[in-house]
Parts: sequence; C-alpha cells; structure tokens
Amino acid sequence: MTPIEQADVWLFRLLNLRLVHPAADDLMIYLTTISLSWPVIFLAVVFILLRRGKSAFLIISVALLAIGMADVVASGFLKPLVQRIRPCFALEHVRLLVNQPNSYSFASSHAANSAAVATVIWIFFHRGRLVEKVFTCIMIMDALAISWSRVYVGVHYPGDVLAGMLIGICSALLIYLLLTWVMKNIMHTRPSLRA
Repeated sequence: MTPIEQADVWLFRLLNLRLVHPAADDLMIYLTTISLSWPVIFLAVVFILLRRGKSAFLIISVALLAIGMADVVASGFLKPLVQRIRPCFALEHVRLLVNQPNSYSFASSHAANSAAVATVIWIFFHRGRLVEKVFTCIMIMDALAISWSRVYVGVHYPGDVLAGMLIGICSALLIYLLLTWVMKNIMHTRPSLRA
C-alpha cells in the first residue's frame, strides 16, 4: 500500500469504527439510501419553482445535466478504470450498515451527484435573499452529510468520497459554463438565470 492508501484506510477506520454512535446509524442509512431521499428532492424542487418561476426549469435542467455528467465520470468511467475494491469487501472488521452490491469503489457516485446538485444550487442562489442563502447552506450540508454517510456505512473510502465531490463540483461548473456560452454565442440571448 502507498502512503496515500494507508492514510485513506486509517481515516476510513476512524470514521467507520471510532467516530460512530448507534443513535446516528439510522440517520446515516437514511442519508445514504437514494430511494429514501425523495422528500428532500421534492422540497428542493418546490423551493426552486417558488423562488424562480419559469427560470426554475432551466435551473433544474442544469442540475440534471450536472448529475448525469458526474455519474458518467464516477460510475461509467472511473470505477471500471480504477477497479478499487470497496472497503466492506477489502478490509476486516468493517461496520457495514447497508446491503452493497459487489461494484467498484472509486469514485463515489453518491458524493459526485449530491455535490453536483449542491454546486448548482450555490451558483444560482448564494447571492440571493436570506432564505435563498439558507437554502444554499442546507443543500451544501446535505451533500456533505450524504458523502460522509458513504464512509460511515462502510461502502467507500474517504478518498472515494473526496474524488466524487470534486467530480460533482467540476461537472456542475462545466455544465453551467457551457450553458452560458451557448446562450450568449449561439442563441444570442443573455441568460435570465439570475445566478
């Protein structure tokens, strides 16, 4: 193992075995299970619709495109390329709190997707009114919590999560920059996104 891999394993054991509490287990399972997170997604979509009206559909489209890009890079490209075995299969004495298919670990698509959404929200809402700034902070904290949960439940190393977050941030920024370039140079209109 390289020093970086050793540090990653050490940090994984710290977050998965030591910095844990039974009272937090259910919360972490909730955060890490996509099928349970629909209320958060629904409330976020409703908030965007109420705050931005017609331009909300463009913002939601940017978020969906960013998620798509992040997921392709993390799951479609890096996982088959790197082929890193998940810690729950590679290490002994792992607290595995969820059923996990035998897929590869690097990079975390959960972290990539949630970071992509949080970045899109930040782009469009961080300079708004107080309620929009609070919404931005909540979505960023949600993305961080989802990313942390992947280590907590035993299915990703911290390095997988950090790489996923970076992929999500870069995907969101790239999609936004491409969209604004297209709107300014091809459609010859200025974006009314109020970013």
